[in-house]
Amino acid sequence: MSGPKNKTARFIAAEVLNQFDPKRNYAGAILNRMLPETEQKQRATDLVFGSIRNLAAIDTVIDTFSGCPLERIQKTLLNIIRIGCYELIYSPATMDYSIVNEAGENAKAFAGKKQVGFVNALLHQIIRHITNRQIELSQDGIKRTLIQTAATGCQFDSDFLPDNKIRPADYFSTVFSLPQWLVTDWLKELGAESAGQICLAQNRRPSIYIRPNSLKTTAGQLIAKFGKEGIELEDVPEKAVLRVKNPKSVSKLPGYVEGLFVVQDITASQPVGLLGPQPDWEILDLCAAPGVKTTQLAELTNDSAKIIATDIVGQRLKRIKENIDRLSIKSVGIVPYSEFSGLTFDCVLLDVPCSNTGVLAKRIEARYRISPQAIAELAGIQSGLLDRAAGLLKPHGKICYSTCSIQRQENSDVVKDFLGRHPEFALEIEQLILPSAEGFDRDGGYVAIIRHRL
Repeated sequence: MSGPKNKTARFIAAEVLNQFDPKRNYAGAILNRMLPETEQKQRATDLVFGSIRNLAAIDTVIDTFSGCPLERIQKTLLNIIRIGCYELIYSPATMDYSIVNEAGENAKAFAGKKQVGFVNALLHQIIRHITNRQIELSQDGIKRTLIQTAATGCQFDSDFLPDNKIRPADYFSTVFSLPQWLVTDWLKELGAESAGQICLAQNRRPSIYIRPNSLKTTAGQLIAKFGKEGIELEDVPEKAVLRVKNPKSVSKLPGYVEGLFVVQDITASQPVGLLGPQPDWEILDLCAAPGVKTTQLAELTNDSAKIIATDIVGQRLKRIKENIDRLSIKSVGIVPYSEFSGLTFDCVLLDVPCSNTGVLAKRIEARYRISPQAIAELAGIQSGLLDRAAGLLKPHGKICYSTCSIQRQENSDVVKDFLGRHPEFALEIEQLILPSAEGFDRDGGYVAIIRHRL
């Protein structure tokens, strides 16, 4: 297990989970420090993020079927078992004997030889209760099946999940490892069918989408360039992004260093597109870091608009500069948050801090950190930022307000409250996009285009 790039994906994943605390640090940062130690980077990433996304469901399986309560399992061994369970349930193409064998090897490496038998026996006990690692979903076995995709699941030999008809919030919360209060909100606002689709999307393996830098290339040219490297790109109709079908590390993709593209989800690309920025506009991106939407503004205005990018967190301005430099964008000026008072703009892009409830598949820690109180506090911050943006507009100017949340409290409620306090503004466009695991999968988010009437 020693030496450069000699560690397996499962070993790396166990190391990351041993250091990870969902409420205190970020798994991605820990993982990035360790990825140079393995050749299996994509697999290690899937094991880490997949285990964390599905943690409650995995722990329910261990507690129910292993014969050993969770609290009696040493944390280091528990993380090895969790990784094994993740693969057994959510990676049905992986042979169960290889999962168990390497779990034993990792138990030996992390905790000593005496623990090998314990880990192997526990995983074998769970395997004995799995009747089919991938089965077509049906209502008949829904209380004994953990959902993998919209069509398939892993089925066990007895009912262990809450009744989805009588206790839908408990059911979705357990199956998809999501806070029960959050699922309850979705059920109340959107109904059981939509809530179930949202939950599934929040636990998907997210596709990687890239937005071609229209100042340097076209979608067709990028598809051809990637194809020469054996990487297939799929055009997403009418969305100006491409899906990477067989991804690897983004910084290693062809054209990254030359600034030919930027990574951006389908939903995240929508607000600036709906705004329709013009080359003669003066634009402020008020919460700009890391600059993905800033660069989109520049591209859609042919690098001819006057764009100022800022962020209240000063150290994040460096990320904006890195992006505009890589994409060779000239129309963006980066200004500290306190230094543009007195200026007015044709448009303020306001991509506000939010709860991330539309992007839980990617922001994997968020499900363990959000709370109703935190959302209420965020709504107050968002309202304050909207008021700030309103004071920076020219007559007839526009605010593009966007979030990566799907909570009404952060979206339409904030906008409605703003319009009630500012009758000089009118709502032009409002769009809520729910996350989806179907077809071209996507995150969730919200956008409102608000126009100054005068």
